[in-house]
Amino acid sequence: MELLVQALFIFFARITDVSMGTLRMILLVKGQRKIAAVIGFFEVMIYLIVLGKVVGNINKPLLIIAYCLGYASGNYVGSKLEEKLSIGRLLVQIIVKEIKCGIVDALRSAGFGVTIFEGEGMDGSSYMLNVITERKKVRELKEIISKQDCGAFLTTMDVRSSLGGYFQPKKM
Repeated sequence: MELLVQALFIFFARITDVSMGTLRMILLVKGQRKIAAVIGFFEVMIYLIVLGKVVGNINKPLLIIAYCLGYASGNYVGSKLEEKLSIGRLLVQIIVKEIKCGIVDALRSAGFGVTIFEGEGMDGSSYMLNVITERKKVRELKEIISKQDCGAFLTTMDVRSSLGGYFQPKKM
């Protein structure tokens, strides 16, 4: 019974520290060094404690399996957690043939700032709409675009930092 408790502790501790590692890396990429450093401290503390339990009992395969399963599960949990937290902003580029279809008005009336560029594509002229938005708002933005039926081509890119521009006011 004690071995099973140890295995469960190792499994859940690895999920925790690997998830923290995922978040730490994302925060570093987004320029949030201080928060990433604090998370890194606790991530390594958990890692060392768990590693000590496994290395001290290397002859117990159940603990090794728990360690490996915890690592694999931590990657999955960390990515899901990051997805739910939706940290940061994205640049959404929307390419359409016509802007008369109402897509710009629909996005602006929903509170999104839209910058329009005219360009030349394979089949003639087209328009690129740039929208920088919080990651939490991307689903809403995609729903608006799909309702407009403009044959839009959409790409997203992470924004590390931004200054100025129009953003929706944060709700209190």
